[in-house]
Amino acid sequence: MTETQIEWQVTPGLTPYPEALAAMEARAEAIRKGEAPELVWLLEHPPLYTAGTSADPAELFNPQGFPVYDAGRGGRYTYHGPGQRVGYVMIDLARRGRDVRRFVHSLEGWLIAALAELGVEAFRAPGRIGIWVAHNGTEAKIGAIGVRVRRWVTLHGFSINVAPELSHFSGIVPCGIAEFPVTSLGEMGVSNGQTRFDLALKQGLDDFLFALEGATEKG
Repeated sequence: MTETQIEWQVTPGLTPYPEALAAMEARAEAIRKGEAPELVWLLEHPPLYTAGTSADPAELFNPQGFPVYDAGRGGRYTYHGPGQRVGYVMIDLARRGRDVRRFVHSLEGWLIAALAELGVEAFRAPGRIGIWVAHNGTEAKIGAIGVRVRRWVTLHGFSINVAPELSHFSGIVPCGIAEFPVTSLGEMGVSNGQTRFDLALKQGLDDFLFALEGATEKG
């Protein structure tokens, strides 16, 4: 399988969350039925919070009154907003190994490799979901991952903080982790981050698929 079998879609502007959720769920069902190709969909949302299936109301403060949506994905509260690259990854795991753990691991590796192309050394942190970097003498979260698998088709995906308003994260305990801050590519001095990140992500798509399918080498 190659990247040409996966549709790559980038939506400009800000996409309302309910609209994106409905489109994603419809597309996932079409993929399951064999009526549409798999999809990687990159977009941005207006400021909002999403609640995963493990969300704790005590971790939502929301002083600015942003909308809060039930996402249906795993995890807790997450912020989305302008300057953050959101990626919805709709993959048919029935065709690619039926291994949810491998999917999440491969997704993390894909993001880490893309950030490396921008000169950012990101990593996994044991016991803490998400994508992490060393910044200002501590570890900081630069990306979140939240997925759902329905009838072996994946929904939701990831968010990477390119240059969002970081103060908006103070309205929640991001992903239930209060001990560490969040950061962004902009805060780390990366210029033109979104364009460069999107390009690096697309260039790494085949490697993501090979990792997902457990291949040891290409070809």
